[in-house]
Amino acid sequence: MLPWRYIVVEGVIGVGKTSLTNLLATRTNGRLNLEVVDENPFLGQFYQDRSAYAFQTQIFFLLSRYRQQQNLFQDDLFSSTLISDYLFAKDRIFANLNLSDDELALYNQLASILEQRVLKPDLVIYLQARTSVLLKRIRWRGRAFEQDMDEGYLHALNDAYSYFFHHYKDAPLLVVNTDNLDFVNVPGDFDLLFDQINEKFNGTRYFAPDPRPES
Repeated sequence: MLPWRYIVVEGVIGVGKTSLTNLLATRTNGRLNLEVVDENPFLGQFYQDRSAYAFQTQIFFLLSRYRQQQNLFQDDLFSSTLISDYLFAKDRIFANLNLSDDELALYNQLASILEQRVLKPDLVIYLQARTSVLLKRIRWRGRAFEQDMDEGYLHALNDAYSYFFHHYKDAPLLVVNTDNLDFVNVPGDFDLLFDQINEKFNGTRYFAPDPRPES
């Protein structure tokens, strides 16, 4: 049993947050709370024309995530470790990056009301990677609606995530650089990361493994 009751794994598209969430749930026999992505009917159009479909995409995600969060209150949260692959507050990252001023003003009114009724995590794990690494992972997993993603947008999103979590203070934060970490395919890498997660701490902690020596 991990020393945290509610863990959130976060990071930019393609960094491996859902994979890590599943691995942690399997290792700890914990409960999963996975973000609904594929069901957003605007997402494919958003990647093709961000300005035209940003507001619809954003509002769908905000309300979908809020419904999921409310279901957490109906369960026995503390019967086992709960592990989620998104932080509700990160929705503002996308809103600030993609919405016009008028759209953002309306979004902020709604988000401010909903955030008051959302449970805060005990630990947030922020997975980092260079944009070039993210692009490789996105292409490897092959989601059709992500293949048209603009590299400039992904880079801007990566910077926005870094800024957000540099100022994040609402829970203990483990920042993990995944450029040289393959916790999906290398069991030893997952064990190294799990040891970091299994140690309780306050504030912000950083984990950046060195590159593997070439054979």
